[in-house]
Amino acid sequence: MKCPYCGFEESKVVDSRSTEDHRAIRRRRECLKCNKRYTTYEKVDDIPVLVIKRDCNREYFDKSKIISGLVKACQKRPVSRVQIDGIADEVEKKLSNDMITEIKSEIIGEMIMERLKEIDEVSYVRFASVYRQFKDVNTFVEEIKHLLSNKKCSK
Repeated sequence: MKCPYCGFEESKVVDSRSTEDHRAIRRRRECLKCNKRYTTYEKVDDIPVLVIKRDCNREYFDKSKIISGLVKACQKRPVSRVQIDGIADEVEKKLSNDMITEIKSEIIGEMIMERLKEIDEVSYVRFASVYRQFKDVNTFVEEIKHLLSNKKCSK
């Protein structure tokens, strides 16, 4: 970091803190040559993730849509908001860590259902019914049978 006063390239960090919106870090620096202080801001570059919808349209990933769907699926169930936010955070973190720039909505849905199944099976079936577009009662029954058979195998 070059000093804006003398151009010297070495400085020490005097103070660091997060900005109000937590999207950057504010650093107070002191030039090691002229001893003047100045402020820098560091921001993490977000790589936008495009979600490929069923109709092949693309839209930007929106964590709030995941939270909204989970809140509906978990309504009147013993699933806390912290758990819902945790699932959404895990999905977002996985996409970011894997540096994914495009992903099918089906893959995101499967990631959500995998976690939701561990937390609450009723919420899982609710989410799956909307996500997988269950057409009739038989589809519900098949999913529940599948859920029960997997539960027996794991015991």
